Amino acid sequence: MAERITTTAEDTLVRYDNPVLVSKKAESIPSPRGDAIEPCVPTEAKRETEEILNAILPPKEWEEDGQIWTQKISSKPATRLDVINLQELLDTRLQQRQARETGICPVRRQLYTQCFDELIRQVTINCGERGLLLLRVRDEARITMEAYQTLYCSSIAFGMRKALQSEQGKSDLLDQVAKLESERSSLEKLCAELKQKTEQLERRAAELRAAEEKRHQEELLALKKTNAQLKIKDTRLLGRAGRTARNGVDGRRNAI
Repeated sequence: MAERITTTAEDTLVRYDNPVLVSKKAESIPSPRGDAIEPCVPTEAKRETEEILNAILPPKEWEEDGQIWTQKISSKPATRLDVINLQELLDTRLQQRQARETGICPVRRQLYTQCFDELIRQVTINCGERGLLLLRVRDEARITMEAYQTLYCSSIAFGMRKALQSEQGKSDLLDQVAKLESERSSLEKLCAELKQKTEQLERRAAELRAAEEKRHQEELLALKKTNAQLKIKDTRLLGRAGRTARNGVDGRRNAI
């Protein structure tokens, strides 16, 4: 039992009263508070303060060796020395549990939450309304923190999905790039073949053109030679015809 109490006291910064044995059997009591032994009858103000404290920070209950124990929040007012000790204990716990100074740290958040609960307890003892107002502030801060945490988890999930989509898109783009490079290689090969065929056709056309020009020149020379020969033959024929005509004229003159 002592070990259980020590562990419970060390687990939180909130001040609790000593544990109280409720019953040895759970079925023998209708409620945890019914059989608890009170040291004295509290006044109306103290009873109201305790009810507010129990509403803000409910009592702890646990079962050990068949016995039910309960531990209520302490209603003892805090002094200036208690606040200083609370600050020192908070710093010590932060160092012992190696809480991070910045960023998201569940350990640091838990310790500061416990410290805030202890401050609410201290304020509630002096002024219950002020404690209830601080309770609203605490709950609002907790809801806001949970909303930010949910948003953070959603953003991480969204980022992971986008990262996976980008990786998949990158893989698809790499496949498309490889396909386009293969097509480019095949087109470059086809272009090289077409250039080679074009060069061959140009050389063949140049050879045919040269052969055709040579044949044309030979035919032209042959025609020129033939024309020259025909001119010479015509000249000879004309010369013979002229001589024949002159001989005929001379003969007619002689006959006369």
